[in-house]
Amino acid sequence: CVFLPPHTVTSPCKILKCNSEFWAATSGSHHLGTEEAPEFCTALRAYAHCTRRTARTCRGDLAYHSAVHGIDDLMVQHNCSKDGPTSQPRLRTLPPGDSQERSDSPEICHYEKSFHKHSAAPNYTHCGLFGDPHLRTFTDTFQTCKVQGAWPLIDNNYLNVQVTNTPVLPGSTATATSKLTIIFKSFQECVDQKVYQAEMDELPAAFADGSKNGGDKHGANSLKITEKVSGQHIEIQAKYIGTTIVVRQVGRYLTFAVRMPEEVVNAVEDRDSQGLYLCLRGCPLNQQIDFQTIRSAQATEGRARRKGPSLPAPPEAFTYETATAKCREKLPVEDLYFQSCVFDLLTTGDVNFMLAAYYAFEDVKMLHSNKDKLHLYERTRDLAPGNTAPSGTPHTLWVALLCLSQCWLCLL
Repeated sequence: CVFLPPHTVTSPCKILKCNSEFWAATSGSHHLGTEEAPEFCTALRAYAHCTRRTARTCRGDLAYHSAVHGIDDLMVQHNCSKDGPTSQPRLRTLPPGDSQERSDSPEICHYEKSFHKHSAAPNYTHCGLFGDPHLRTFTDTFQTCKVQGAWPLIDNNYLNVQVTNTPVLPGSTATATSKLTIIFKSFQECVDQKVYQAEMDELPAAFADGSKNGGDKHGANSLKITEKVSGQHIEIQAKYIGTTIVVRQVGRYLTFAVRMPEEVVNAVEDRDSQGLYLCLRGCPLNQQIDFQTIRSAQATEGRARRKGPSLPAPPEAFTYETATAKCREKLPVEDLYFQSCVFDLLTTGDVNFMLAAYYAFEDVKMLHSNKDKLHLYERTRDLAPGNTAPSGTPHTLWVALLCLSQCWLCLL
């Protein structure tokens, strides 16, 4: 049968309703290619009639046009006449028992199953935030950012994700994620609106209302929370939008990672509002940390500190050598995750930031659809138009990190 992936929730186009009715009418004993072909053709004609009723409001909607072409193909495959009776969709009954225990969801509430078997598989993307904080965007751009306070990571038609970053040490410019809020918007017959909130030392294994799935709708189990490690690691599966979210607490701070189809990533009504959508657009330029600037700034700051009163030292003082040795214990490949680990140990002195980088990369290995792009090596700040990255970027980074380590020595 023909099912299309979800699209804009508030669209007047009712193609999802047509898809759902066709699924209800052809589920159970009505299989393609069996003696039930006449009833299948009846349901298919009803499907075509439904798409015609919503045609005016679906102009330019790719899901609508895909459905129309899919119906024509199935009409030919099953020798269905376009003239004849149409069926009324059969109502599905909810399985008995508490909604938390329902095992089956309507097919429209399973993103991958909603694709026609001849359609191209969806293209998945990944975004992650960890450490001081370091951001990997849906386009595999890697940035180190300031972003103190509350910032939106994701903001589309299906969910919102907001993080709050706070200073790691008093008076420090190093920040890390101390609070995370995820809002899953109510969607069709699949899920009610659900809110998930995590803070330092509080990583719940349930939504804010105490539930662990999408509520009382037919497709409640297309949204579920699973606790992997108590108080340290939870996973949220949102099958109705093909999305997996991993939230961890490492030390005192939180990490975030998501796998999401491109179609869902780009499902926004107001594209002008995407400017602060960090996972898609990255951090604003004035919030990105340029290691070349840090090198000179930290050197100047270090000289000033040697002449002035001493400041509190970090919990554990790392030199460049000890930081790199520590990071190699968990991150043997010297990519940007390794470099982030070194940077965080030098700026915070907290060994938990090494574990945050390690788990962030473990999540990439699990969630990223392109295994050839797991490691990243490019520079961590976007360049202004017309500029090019210098060929010595990795070396520049290491020099900057070395300067940082020397500055921490000045604090001792």
